[in-house]
Amino acid sequence: MAWLEYLLPLIFLFPLAAMGVIVVALRNLHDARVRSPFDAQPLREPGQHLRDRLDDAFAGLYLNGALGPLVTLVPLVYGMGRMLFSVEQHWVEWAFYGALSTLLVLAYSFRLMRDFQRISRLKLGLACELAVGQELERLVRPEAHPFYVFHDVPAAGTRIDHVVVTPCGVFVVETRARTRPFAPSGEELDRLVVEKARLRFPGWSERKPLARTRELARWMAEWLSSRTGRTVPVMGVLTLPGWKVEADQGPDDLLVDSGDDLASRLAELCPGEFDAATHDAVIATLLEHAGASRAPGD
Repeated sequence: MAWLEYLLPLIFLFPLAAMGVIVVALRNLHDARVRSPFDAQPLREPGQHLRDRLDDAFAGLYLNGALGPLVTLVPLVYGMGRMLFSVEQHWVEWAFYGALSTLLVLAYSFRLMRDFQRISRLKLGLACELAVGQELERLVRPEAHPFYVFHDVPAAGTRIDHVVVTPCGVFVVETRARTRPFAPSGEELDRLVVEKARLRFPGWSERKPLARTRELARWMAEWLSSRTGRTVPVMGVLTLPGWKVEADQGPDDLLVDSGDDLASRLAELCPGEFDAATHDAVIATLLEHAGASRAPGD
């Protein structure tokens, strides 16, 4: 019964399979997401969507790092079992097992490199959002001067990094993280020129961040108006922490800023008429929609 020569070596794979089941079962052992003890809703902090993606990225890294060695050993372990039960030895078959194991090693090495790069990008983005969120928290004042800051607000299938409500209007704040390049001399190139429809970085340009911020601000204005029945002045703000922003030729309907001292700038801007009744209606709507992230004790 020649087929037994191929079936019996599977016995040696049972320990690897058992270990694989344990690894998959423990993939969600580390989950930093927490829920409120009051209403069981997820608690949202600055950059919460990036925190969630970072947790998923670490879970993927764990799976690839733990399953990789197990999967790459499968051809070799099965091949050793074939050597024990096979009557004749075929070098082509052994070479196939060795080549398959090598290809699996290369595949999982590529996946691990991809996971490390993804985690690095997410960490950079999270650091930028946390820096901007910390700066925006300076807006929160006692009730005599009602400034509200909302973080990670759901919007049209995505999330807005921050929504700021001041006595003069509503600001949709988006943060973008971009790595600063270096000149051949070793000098860091951190100058960013803002034009009407694009951002000119050293060596490349982008249009999407401006268009995306404008789109979210437009959506927020329409959504708040439909929910409150009032015209709500909304302005988009794009922050790029760490860059020296030159926005003299920038768009009139958006503020592009490095995020440094952003709280003071927003406190002085007035995108339109915003009476107290509209202000209170907007606050109530956003509190119901996303929950305010106000400073403790306010």
